Amino acid sequence: MDQQTPQQANSQQPPPASDFMQKMENFFNTYLHQKIPFHLPPQAKEWIVKYGPWITLILMLIALPVILGGLSLTVAFAPAAAMYGGYRGGFILEGLFSLAAFVLEAAALPGLFKRSIHGWRMVYYAVLVNAVGQLLSLNIIGLIIGVAVSMYFLFEIRELYK
Repeated sequence: MDQQTPQQANSQQPPPASDFMQKMENFFNTYLHQKIPFHLPPQAKEWIVKYGPWITLILMLIALPVILGGLSLTVAFAPAAAMYGGYRGGFILEGLFSLAAFVLEAAALPGLFKRSIHGWRMVYYAVLVNAVGQLLSLNIIGLIIGVAVSMYFLFEIRELYK
């Protein structure tokens, strides 16, 4: 009998987190790409893939001071807000999740320029991280609209990344 060590058995199966992420990706692909009745024209998809990384880079350069400034102001005024009963920790959490999504998008840029699926997945993860931040800050409308629009465009252009 050929007996496998626990390490060999684990190397053959994907970890549970990876399996869950694949199921989520399949869910979004099914409902926001395959089953949706309207799609972007091929020229629009090509335009987004060609110029999207440049637009993202410019917007990131503009957003970085805003994210860092907002986060630092929130931290600076948190003690005064707590003293007067108006402190909401959700602002700090949302700021941290925005910063994490920003870092993921920055890491995705080289892959987006090369049209690699790894770059696309990094943007996908950034959208998910941002969604968790929206959920924790109880911004449900922003969560629903932001995730739906972002995922629609992401899964429309996914086929152009290899």
